[in-house]
Amino acid sequence: MNKQHNYNLTVKWTGNTGTGTSNYKEFERNHSIFVANKTEILGSSDPAFRGDKTKHNPEDMLLASISSCHMLWYLHLCAVAGIIVTDYIDNATGIMIETANGGGKFTEATLNPIVTITDILMTEKANEIHKKANELCFVANSLNFPIYHIPTCIITS
Repeated sequence: MNKQHNYNLTVKWTGNTGTGTSNYKEFERNHSIFVANKTEILGSSDPAFRGDKTKHNPEDMLLASISSCHMLWYLHLCAVAGIIVTDYIDNATGIMIETANGGGKFTEATLNPIVTITDILMTEKANEIHKKANELCFVANSLNFPIYHIPTCIITS
């Protein structure tokens, strides 16, 4: 049975400095992302593309989506498998290349989760669950580039 989930948000450009897009260098890339009943996200483009380095850019948010979706599936699967996770942090990286036509694409992402568990006997299983989490991750299943995983498992004393 397929269940459909619908998502809605609003992206509003806030970078009109008075003359709109009259010149490539005259407008800001700033924008706001609104989702009902959630905190506004202030966005821009990457500084390499004339963006504000203090705001989130689409590339950051794509990588964050990959990492957080994986983490949520991983925690779910660990709970079901009886693995007690007490801490999880991921230092994710991604590679995007610019193409000759001025566009670009991500070619890969690497998740580097550091997971703390309570039982040393569950270490191997805890590391194996990353593969299943990747298979189930909604975001990973929507992408056309590989996502690598280099997990580290720590045992609490």
